[in-house]
Amino acid sequence: MPASPDAQYPLLLTTGRVLVHWHAGEMTRRSAALALCPGPEVEIHPSDARRIGLADGDGNGAELRLVSRRGELRARAWVTERVPEGVVFGNFHFPAEGNVNNLTLLAVDPVAKIPEYKVCAVRAEALPA
Repeated sequence: MPASPDAQYPLLLTTGRVLVHWHAGEMTRRSAALALCPGPEVEIHPSDARRIGLADGDGNGAELRLVSRRGELRARAWVTERVPEGVVFGNFHFPAEGNVNNLTLLAVDPVAKIPEYKVCAVRAEALPA
């Protein structure tokens, strides 16, 4: 069972694909569309961005750090109302330290053996420009 947000990790992280990586050669890195999203990105609600000192205007493209009980990730931040307050979205297309799934649980479903990559508690920290 994923940990619920708390005082130390107040945000809920959900992961998924972004459009430019959908069938765009992310396995081979041979598609020009990949240049539109060349690294890890996180979408964060304006209220949450303000709470960590990331203003609406300067937040788009600024770098932030997501921290969970299992690790951390540096990513480009996009301040947007596409995600609800209290939720951050991270794309999972990148290997090694750029893989947002490194923040999620290691547990797997006992029957299907599918890992729980879709939700975990995190905190976001604005990084200096």
